[in-house]
Parts: sequence; structure tokens; C-alpha cells
Amino acid sequence: MPSVGNTVAQMVVYLLVDDYLGYWMHRLMHTRWGYEKIHHVHHEFMAPVGYVGPYAHWADKLIFGIPPFVGPALVPCHMTTFWLWSVIRHLALMDAHIGFDFPLNPTKFIPFYGGAPHHDYHHRVGGKSKCNFSTVFTFCDYLYGTDDGYRYHKASLAKGPCNS
Repeated sequence: MPSVGNTVAQMVVYLLVDDYLGYWMHRLMHTRWGYEKIHHVHHEFMAPVGYVGPYAHWADKLIFGIPPFVGPALVPCHMTTFWLWSVIRHLALMDAHIGFDFPLNPTKFIPFYGGAPHHDYHHRVGGKSKCNFSTVFTFCDYLYGTDDGYRYHKASLAKGPCNS
């Protein structure tokens, strides 16, 4: 069995590689061709719930199925680590599409984790969405400026309805 430290290090690498590649694949799917031919199926739900994560066109599943395997291909691991990685990745997908920001969600303690609020905004905007493409973390959206609308939205919500 692998050590805990080794497993954690591999999970971090896998998450970062998956998130970076997933960000660019998601942006690609929001080009006119990608959205009209493939990705629009996933965006039939403007207010996602848990099962919306895996609900997609077959080509979307193939395209978005690549990034989670690149990390393990670059940094091979023990089979139990790979199983753990699969579970974590599926839980993150469901959490992003759950449609509710649970106040006691332990993911709130993970730096730069986007979760449901971040991805709900992406779905709410729909086909015209040019924002919040990150799959797990928010750093790519921040670095490439694709979260400006979301940050403005969050700031306006924080002010409250009477202070806008």
C-alpha cells in the first residue's frame, strides 16, 4: 500500500492537472462550434442538480473524460490511489452540480475550491457563458479573467437587495 503522504501528493498533482486541462477543454466546448454541436446538451439545465454533472452528449463525455486520466498517466500510482482519485473526482463533479451551497460543506475549507455556487453561475448564464470554466478550483478562471462577472455577482449579493 502507498504511504499517506505519497497518496496526498499524487491527489494534489491529479487535481491540478485535471483542473487545468479541464478548464481549457471547457472553454473549447463554449466556442460556437463546441457549444452548438456538443456541449449544449449539458446546459439544458440552467439550475443544475446532482445528476446533471454526468448528463451530457457522448462526445462531451469523451472529451471531459481525458483530463482526469492525464495526471495518473504522468504520475503513475497504486490501484487503491487510482480508485480514491476516481471517487474524489466524481464527488467533485456532483458537488459542482448539486445546485445548493451547503453551509457545512467541508469543501469550504479547500482553498480556491469553486463548488456549487461557482458552477451554478456558469449554468445560469447558459450558452452565452464565457465564465467560470474551472472544473474544481477557481484559480484558472481568476488567472485568465473568466470569473469577472461571477465576482461582480457575488459582490452585489453581499451588498444586499437594498444596497445595490
